Amino acid sequence: MVDDRPVLVATEVDDLTADMVIAELNRRSVPVTRFNPADIGAALVVSVRFGERPAPVSGQLRTPSRAVDLARVRSVYWRRPVWPAFGHLGADDARFAAAQVRYGLGGALYALDGPLWVNHPLRNAAADYKPHQLAVAGRLGLAVPPTLVTNDPQAARTFIDRHHRVIFKTLRWTPYRRDGAPVTCWVQPVTAAEVDESVAVVPHLFQAAVDKVADLRVLVVGDEVFAVRIDSGMLDWRMDYSALSYRVVELPAGVVSALLAYLAHFRLVSGSFDMAVDRAGDLWWLELNPNGQWGWLEESTGLPMSSAVAELLTQGAAP
Repeated sequence: MVDDRPVLVATEVDDLTADMVIAELNRRSVPVTRFNPADIGAALVVSVRFGERPAPVSGQLRTPSRAVDLARVRSVYWRRPVWPAFGHLGADDARFAAAQVRYGLGGALYALDGPLWVNHPLRNAAADYKPHQLAVAGRLGLAVPPTLVTNDPQAARTFIDRHHRVIFKTLRWTPYRRDGAPVTCWVQPVTAAEVDESVAVVPHLFQAAVDKVADLRVLVVGDEVFAVRIDSGMLDWRMDYSALSYRVVELPAGVVSALLAYLAHFRLVSGSFDMAVDRAGDLWWLELNPNGQWGWLEESTGLPMSSAVAELLTQGAAP
């Protein structure tokens, strides 16, 4: 019997990673409906009912080319959706309208417990706090660099003096513009002399620098693990992708087990881990991005990452 249940893909307009997965789903003749929350209105309509028999949650999502019975969704790929900002409205009206979409459309979709989620947004959010990540990684036996989260300038100086080579990381990436130009905060070294009283305004993350020779980006999809060594010579390899070289590697069995247990802890089915390789060849856990990028790694290495994601979405949840 042909399984004609659709896969929902929630993402922005330009998303090459999602395009790769959708192409794989098309090759498997799996029905796909792609949508973006920012299209709410004539281009995206949702009607969801609660408390009616026989199903506690039922309804429909419609795009200009698709109509999906939400009770029959096989899986949901929550990739890079964009929420509407309603820039044509005044500030108060825009804030009100945006909240209604996030808690109406978002809440209705999050209530679906039939599909397989890759990953459920609320679980992504729970796994996205770096201090929590550090604690879980340590409990699972992964090597974690000594780290301090503080808004106490003196505590920061003491930590830096103790560990000598220390880096600063943001606790959360946010869009930031300076003089109209987008800027970002790279991982960077910090000295005790650079710590001033402005540290007291918000918590900062300081971490002992790993004496690394390379980085790893590890994509886990279900029980499949794809590990790529990234050689760059840079503290933060994201600064210049043109200077990177890649090599597929195998992880020690104990590390693989720990990463799978890590995702299970947060009830995630996929995630992208960043690790560092030191001069002795030991691996250091750095962070998890529950919805990290990997498309460029497939193009560079030939690893079947998009095929693995498509297979997971195809399997979905049992009818």
